[in-house]
Amino acid sequence: MAAATASPMASQLRSTFAGLVVPKGLAGSPFKSFPGRRTTSFTVRAIQSDKPTFQVIQPINGDPFIGSLETPVTSSPLVAWYLSNLPAYRTAVNPLLRGIEVGLAHGFLLVGPFVKAGPLRNTEYAGAAGSLAAGGLVVILSICLTMYGIASFKEGEPSIAPSLTLTGRKKEPDQLQTAEGWAKFSGGFFFGGISGVIWAYFLLYVINLPYFVK
Repeated sequence: MAAATASPMASQLRSTFAGLVVPKGLAGSPFKSFPGRRTTSFTVRAIQSDKPTFQVIQPINGDPFIGSLETPVTSSPLVAWYLSNLPAYRTAVNPLLRGIEVGLAHGFLLVGPFVKAGPLRNTEYAGAAGSLAAGGLVVILSICLTMYGIASFKEGEPSIAPSLTLTGRKKEPDQLQTAEGWAKFSGGFFFGGISGVIWAYFLLYVINLPYFVK
């Protein structure tokens, strides 16, 4: 009796599921109903788009094993030109000169914040105190650079910088990535930083020019 009554219901469910519309983006067989079971199953299959998509971010040179991504910002000629002219990336320049250039910029710009935001900013000793504080920070940074070089590089070992470009062209390894090169860079940073601090103090408080902010 139960089998006789279940047969019309199963056929009605089968006809109902057969008339369902397959959702957009899915392909395959529709819902299937099996007699004596309460579970339903359907197949999901991805459909490839007719129009190929353009990837804005992708691995450099199409190689995901390089570990770097190529974006419209990092791969633009303007950004590449700017980065290649920074002292840290000018491999043709001696590490000592690169350190002096970086140190001069840091020492010259550190005086202002210490003078205007230091604890003695409202006294007559603001210039001297700010300059001494900037010089102290240059010394601390130079010690940190020296410690990094001792921990990262060993005496006599060749440069750990890559000798091949991303396109496979051979190049001279950067001598900054050696113990000797990093020592020159650290010494140049110390000399340049102290020189920048002295130059900033000389312009602000020795020549005593009428600067707008002083």
